[in-house]
Parts: sequence; structure tokens; C-alpha cells
Amino acid sequence: MFKVLSNLQKSWISVIIIILLLVLQAAADLALPDYTSKIVNIGIQQSGIETSSPEVIRKTTMESLLHFAKKEEAEEILENYTLISKNSSDYNKYIKKYPLLEKEELYVRNAIPKEELQILSNKMAKPFMIMQNIELLKQYSTQIDKTQIENIPESIVEQAAIAGIKEEYKAIGINTDKYQTNYILWAGLQMLGVSLASIAAGITIMLLSSRVAARLGRTLREKIFKKVLGFSTSEFKEFSTASLITRSTNDIQQIQSLINMLFRVVFYAPIIGIGGFFKVLATSNNTMSWIIGVAIGSILIIVGLLFAIAMPKFKKMQTLIDKLNLVAREMLTGIPVIRAFHTEKKEEARFEEANKNLMKNYMFVNNSMNLMMPILMLIMNCISLLTIWAGAHSVDTGAMQVGDIMAFLQYTMQIVMAFLMISMISIMLPRASVSAKRINEVLDKKNSIQDPKEPKCLDSSKKGIVEFKNVSFRYPDADEDILTNIDFIAKPR
Repeated sequence: MFKVLSNLQKSWISVIIIILLLVLQAAADLALPDYTSKIVNIGIQQSGIETSSPEVIRKTTMESLLHFAKKEEAEEILENYTLISKNSSDYNKYIKKYPLLEKEELYVRNAIPKEELQILSNKMAKPFMIMQNIELLKQYSTQIDKTQIENIPESIVEQAAIAGIKEEYKAIGINTDKYQTNYILWAGLQMLGVSLASIAAGITIMLLSSRVAARLGRTLREKIFKKVLGFSTSEFKEFSTASLITRSTNDIQQIQSLINMLFRVVFYAPIIGIGGFFKVLATSNNTMSWIIGVAIGSILIIVGLLFAIAMPKFKKMQTLIDKLNLVAREMLTGIPVIRAFHTEKKEEARFEEANKNLMKNYMFVNNSMNLMMPILMLIMNCISLLTIWAGAHSVDTGAMQVGDIMAFLQYTMQIVMAFLMISMISIMLPRASVSAKRINEVLDKKNSIQDPKEPKCLDSSKKGIVEFKNVSFRYPDADEDILTNIDFIAKPR
């Protein structure tokens, strides 16, 4: 197979472009579940409020908030906010955005890096929850103490803090509905842009793959044709004309079909599978990672069993096609002889047997593959149900949010689909490997009659004279010479 693929050297630029586009497409596809999670978690559940540190907060609210924070944390929180009043230089900048500033002083959050913003949000989440959501804490204890607060799940703390921030925004006069709509629209546009990039990359990959496969097929056909032109009767008898026709048509077609899928699967599927797995570990609850193991294990078992059953039939396919072509060619070229000896029924029986054997082989292989897809789809649907069932318990305990479950489900499906794609290419690979081996047999065959690399010049004084001395000749399959010790001289007229 690698020897046949070495003919891709002429298309190396296209191959590099395909690989780069596959990386781009995989990165885009892996980013989509994150956007889904953000739209559900932040856009819908949190009304577009991304963090537990508000962009703006009233001075009175900040003072109450700091009362529930540790002293060192309270100082760090204030360092990240600027108090805006009528005497502030930025008063005119914020008065249009926050009309309440005319009546009350406001704290506005400074521009800080994303990492520091997350740290700030973690420090403000629990004080905000205690201040705004006393009733929520009563679910855990009738008396609030530090130990019980520490045991509250992080997602519940964040949701409670977000609810308090939303009320604070409403008190300041911010239109929270518009705030939410803007976030969802912006996230949706980003998601649409990523999807379009993935679609464009996918279309380009398929076009380039088709061109590379067609160019490889043309190269192989040219090489086989030139090689066959130099064959003697000995080589023709070894391969047979029917087999050479199959090798230069059907076998090359198998290679082209493989190349059309090879780049997309060999490079794309591992990136999606490995990338999706690490995405799950990085962004989701690791306690659900066992579901991916169950999915992959089930797929490998089903595909392994089907391979063990169907693989011998795949390897036999090309030989049966050779046999059918041989019988058909003999019948077509020998019609006069067949009619002369009145053996039409015998030849029809030969063709029927070869045709039936090929049909049975095809039917077995196709039925095996047709059985595989429903089973794999059943596994995928069961995995989806298992993910939702396990995720529902995580949501109920506050360990995960709904958007995280949706993202986990999408990543799981991407990982499963990656293994399905690898399984499909593994189905095509054995037959293509057999075809590649048959093509190499023709290309690697040494011609029994070869022109000398350094031909000798004839004596110019005997121009046109051909002389044979003690020449014998027999056909490659003959037991005896048909010509023995022939001597003659052919002179020009």
C-alpha cells in the first residue's frame, strides 16, 4: 500500500493543504460544543451575565458585600473597582450608560485580564450568594457557618451570585433582557462563523481529495499501461488478460475510493477523537468520563467481531472479479468455437457459477456492513440516553449545568463518530490493500525481454545482414523445442 501511495509525490502541495484544512476543520468542530454550552448556561440560565463579578455595582451594595468577605479578599476586590461619583473625572463617560449615577455613587470594574477576572469572580461569588440568597442557604442549614458554605456546590454558588447580580443590574437601571439578547446573538453569530469555516474547509478538503485521488489513478493507469506494453507472451500467460484489465480498472478504482476517504479519516478522526477527549476532561465533570470508555469499548467489540467474519470475504473479492472477467472474455472471444462445438450450455453454466460466487460474496459483505450500522447507531443512542441519565443526577446535585451536559453529549458523539470513521476506513483498507498488492505485482514484474542499456553497433560492412547460428526456440510452457539448431543468413536484396 505504501508503495502505491508513494505516487502521491506529484500532489504533495495539495496533500499539505488538505492536512492544514483538516486541522482547521477539527478545531472548528471542537469549538462548537463550547458555544452551545455558553448559550445555554450563560445566555439562557445566567441572562448573559458571564461572571460573578459585576461590571457595575452600587456603593451601598458593595459595602454590604464586603461585610461577608474576608478582610484580605475585601481589599483585593476593591482594588479591581473604581468608585465613580459626580466629582470623578469619568463621570460624563458613565452617566449616559448608568443614569442612576446622578443619584448614587457606583463602583465600576476595571479592565483586567481573563485569568484575574476569574479569580475575582471566585472571591465575590460566595459573599454575593450570602447577601442576596439567604433563603437558598436554608436548604443546607438553619444556621449559616463557614463549613457549610464551603460544602455548597460551586455551580449553585455561582447561580445564586448571578441571580443577585441580575437584581443589582435591574436596580441600577440596566435592561437585563436586552443584555441577555445581545449575549445570545453575539454567541450565535460566533457559532455561525465557526460553522461556516468548518463547512468551507470540509468542501475544499473533499474537492482537493477528489483531485488527488483522480491524479493518483491516472498515474497508476499510465504506469500499468506502459508496463504491459513491454510484456511478452510469458508475462501475459502469468497474469492473464482478464486479470490485467481488472488490475488497471477495478483495482485502481478501489485505491481512488480509499484516497477520497483516507485524508479525512486518517488525519481528521484522530484529531477529533483525541481533541474531544481532552476537551471533555478540561471542560466537563470527569466523573462522567467512564461513559466514553463504555462507548469506545462497545464499538471496538462490535467492529472487531464483524471484521473477523467479513475480512476473508473482502480479500476474496478481487479474485472472484478476475474469475468472472476471465470467463466472460473467453466466451466473447471464443464464440465461433463455442458455436461450432455446440457448447453454449456448458459456457453458460461456467458464467453462471462465476457470477453466482461473486454475488454471494458481495451479498455476505454487504449484509455484514448493513448489519453494522444499525448496531452502531443503537450504541450511539444508548450512550446518549446514558449521558442524559448520568448528567441529570449531576445537575440535580449541582455538580454540572444543563449546558455542560449538552456539551459533554456533543463531545461524546464526536469521539464516537471518530471511531466509527476509523472503523469504516478499516473496512475499505483490506480490499484496497489487496488491490495495491495486485497493482504492485504488475509494476514490479521484470520483463523477460529487455532492451540492452548499452546496445552494440553492428558492423557497417554487413549492413542489413541477419545471421542465425545454432538457434533453438520453445514456448514458455512447452516441454520440447519446436526449432532446434537453426542456421541461416538473411542477406539484403
